[in-house]
Amino acid sequence: MSDRPAPEHLLTSVQMARFVAHGFVRLDAVVPEELNADAVDVLSAGIPAVPYGTPVAEAFAPGSLPARLIGVPAVAGALHSLVGPAPHVDHHAVHVREPGEGSAQPLHGDAIIDVRPDAFDVQLMYYPREVTLRAGGTLIVPGSHLRRTNESDTGRYQNLRGQHRLTCPAGTVVILHHGLWHGGRRNEGTERRYMFKIRFNPVVRQRLLWNTADLDDPAVAEELRVQFPWYEQATGRLEFHNRVRLWRALTGEDDFDLDHWVTRVSNRPERLPADA
Repeated sequence: MSDRPAPEHLLTSVQMARFVAHGFVRLDAVVPEELNADAVDVLSAGIPAVPYGTPVAEAFAPGSLPARLIGVPAVAGALHSLVGPAPHVDHHAVHVREPGEGSAQPLHGDAIIDVRPDAFDVQLMYYPREVTLRAGGTLIVPGSHLRRTNESDTGRYQNLRGQHRLTCPAGTVVILHHGLWHGGRRNEGTERRYMFKIRFNPVVRQRLLWNTADLDDPAVAEELRVQFPWYEQATGRLEFHNRVRLWRALTGEDDFDLDHWVTRVSNRPERLPADA
């Protein structure tokens, strides 16, 4: 992942703005069928752990399932757009939801409190088999990633308006901001539901890493203004504030704003009153 992918495989500015607002990128059926066919056996056998902070080129041997997965052009392009070249591997895990297994996983974010306003990790989630509504797909709450919570603080929340329970074709990859609220659902189907997760840490500043040809497209601001049904009327405005701060960090446009959400609270006049 050290070479910059071709522009057509990178995310666009509109897609990046959608990630900033929603907290995830979804790539449906981008993984070739031959890799999906190999994946179940490989994931069932397990994938050896790597130490925290291992460079991705050292974490996975050439030709291995993870190396082939992150080498898929659409996946490589999305990862480069979000975390840049040669990220480090935080950890990886194989998650299996057995048919009829226990209860659903509590809603959570995969991190302790993380107060970085200008950087983020991403979590790649790969589904080698089709995920039906009964198969225990991952539940996510769009737009939840910029609220500062501590891992399972949200575990008591149930059935938030606008939540999204994943159904997808085989070979789908979803890439999450590390703070997005999510949880595996109970598998009420007849087959195991497999998901392979890799968390990536950026090692470069996450600024203008995507295809910026459409950076001035008005659709960028429209994506950043999207609202979600679970937002409170007043407190929900905080989401716009946090999105603007993150977009400024990603683009270097320190004067970017949406209806003065950040400008109005960053005013620091230095001029003394005339009669001082």
